[in-house]
Parts: sequence; structure tokens; C-alpha cells
Amino acid sequence: MLGEKIGSISGPVSNKVMPAEGALPKFSTSAEGTGTLAGAEVQSMATYSSTMRADGTLYGECPNQGVIMTQDGVATFTATGMGAFTADGGSTFRGACYFQTSAPSLSSLNGVCCVYHFDVDAEGNSTWDIWEWN
Repeated sequence: MLGEKIGSISGPVSNKVMPAEGALPKFSTSAEGTGTLAGAEVQSMATYSSTMRADGTLYGECPNQGVIMTQDGVATFTATGMGAFTADGGSTFRGACYFQTSAPSLSSLNGVCCVYHFDVDAEGNSTWDIWEWN
């Protein structure tokens, strides 16, 4: 069951083509943004990769290459998700993420499975909405 919404972060993304896996393309995406998470004002930076699958969908991973910064410390995160390109030239992903932190303002995220929507428009503007999964 989807719990309460615990965060929303938005900002620009940039993409880079990586060596293909067989005949299927692979992409590296860097995202930066600002917003709120667990009630704290945050800045976020992450690099994730996505691989196109034979059916045209995308599998994405951020293997502990995400950082959340707040006034009282930092958190790292790992995420995985499934996505697709949108008709307007953007992309959309849905998945799960896990945070690890010693920052007091973000400590409620430790040991919690979160689910997210990560949407990027055709101009490279992203929105990352995060919910606690109960």
C-alpha cells in the first residue's frame, strides 16, 4: 500500500549515450535538483544508467550513486525502476529507492522502502516524487 508522500525534487537532467549491450542502447543520466524530503529542504545529485530492453521499455538503476544534501548532513540512495520514452520526447520511470543517512532531519528514511515517479519532459526538466511504501 502506498503511504504518505515524503518528497518531491525537481531540476535538470542530462543524458549521455553509453556503449550498447548487444544491439540495445544504454544511457547514463545525471540529475540535479532541489526540493523537500522528509520535511527537510534538500539538494540532490545522482547518476543512473538505463538500458533499453527488446520490447522498447527501459530498465534503470542508480547503484548508490545518489546523494541528498541538507543543512544537517547527507544521505545516499539506491534506486531501480522501469521506464519508457514518452510521445513528447521525455521519459517516465516508476520504481523503488532506499536511503541511508546519519543526518537527523532525514533519519526517518533509514530502513524504509520508498516508491517513486521520476518524469522528465522533452526539455530535460525532471520531477522526482517519492512515497513511503507501507
